[in-house]
Amino acid sequence: MQAKRSLGGHTLLYPTPVLVVGSYDESDKPDVMTVAWGGLCSSKPPSIAVSVRPSRLTHANILHHRAFTVSIPGEEHVQAADFFGITSGRDLDKFELAGLTAVAAEHVHAPYVGEFPVVLECRLLHAFDLGAHTQFVGEIVDVKVDERALTSQGRLDLSAVGAISFMPGLEAYHALGAKLADAFAVGRALRPSHE
Repeated sequence: MQAKRSLGGHTLLYPTPVLVVGSYDESDKPDVMTVAWGGLCSSKPPSIAVSVRPSRLTHANILHHRAFTVSIPGEEHVQAADFFGITSGRDLDKFELAGLTAVAAEHVHAPYVGEFPVVLECRLLHAFDLGAHTQFVGEIVDVKVDERALTSQGRLDLSAVGAISFMPGLEAYHALGAKLADAFAVGRALRPSHE
């Protein structure tokens, strides 16, 4: 067992997903921003939480329309994902500058990135003030996946998505690795035999 060194209270949790949140402003101009603070938070109703600073345009957009999308970029779009997080949509058209397509969601009033392989359409359920961020909880009303990112059984193929993660503290993006084992199965070998 290795000795551990205390680093204090920090936002270190690996990996964090790279999530691109889509919303419309008050005049229905599409905007996107990349968030690293987010993830699934409920299975019933299926829900995702994303945290956004109140100073961001996306914050006002989500509150105004009570909807957002989450687009998941693949490795080939790491540059655009980074750009979406470091640039304000107040002054620039992020979609145009990135050469990507804003697509109107089918079930909620929000845009998504057409070129990204996975999209979640979300209806706002809750907004929690957490201090520096507001956590928006959205019910996932639809998931769209590129055909190329599905297995022959219609399940998500993570290797085809090429999803990326953000490493807080290291200020870096990483590709997600290869499959290690089957979930809810590999641990069975450690169960007592009498179960």
